[in-house]
This record gives sequence, structure tokens and C-alpha cells, in this order.
Amino acid sequence: QLRLVESGGGLVQPGGSLRLACAGSGFNDDLYGVGWFRQAPGKEREGVACINIHDDTQYYEDPVVGRFTISRDNAKKTVYLQMDSLKPEDTGVYYCAAESSITATAMCVMTSLWDRYDAWGQGTQVTVSS
Repeated sequence: QLRLVESGGGLVQPGGSLRLACAGSGFNDDLYGVGWFRQAPGKEREGVACINIHDDTQYYEDPVVGRFTISRDNAKKTVYLQMDSLKPEDTGVYYCAAESSITATAMCVMTSLWDRYDAWGQGTQVTVSS
């Protein structure tokens, strides 16, 4: 059974950095996409960045382009989200998800599919505040 565990969240000042990790177990060769999503209080969940773990193609939502970097270490079955130049509007609970046979772009933008992804983690809180 596919299982994901996020870590690395915390409190950081504006302009600071954090690196989130999404560690997986139960992966199989059908797994293609891993993505990061976030939800701020009172707002809907939104995509952040997604990656195809086989060919390393990546997709980023506009608010994080140039500030966030998604990467993967397949040997460790872990996907990272390096977050730099953090802003207060980046505050929220960050979740990772995994899905079979999907591109990085589709994984992030196809909102109608999100609830059917193979697995979601429990989330990690990121708070950007002075």
C-alpha cells in the first residue's frame, strides 16, 4: 500500500527558506507523478509544484515560479520542495500526493482528479510570519 509522510514544515520569517520532504513507501513502477499542494485557512487547496519521477519533468504554479524547486531522490523514495524567498501568503498546510500514469502538469492542474490520487500525506504546517 502506497504511503506518504511529509516533514520539514515550521515557522520562518518572510524571505527565509524551508525544505519539505515527502517520503514514500509501497511505491511501484506504475507511479509517475508526485506533487505538492497547499491549503491556507479559509481557502481552497491549490497546486504548488509537481514532478514526474521517471523523466524529471516539472511543473510549477505561477505564484511559486523562481522561488520553489521540486526535486526527487528515487533511491530514497523521497520528493523534496525547496522553498526560498518565502512570503506570508505561502502560509498553509502543505500536502504531497502520488499518482500513477500521469504527467507533472496534469497532476498539478487537473483539480477534478485530486481526490482520486493514489495517496495523500497527512500534511505539514508552514507558517511565514515576522
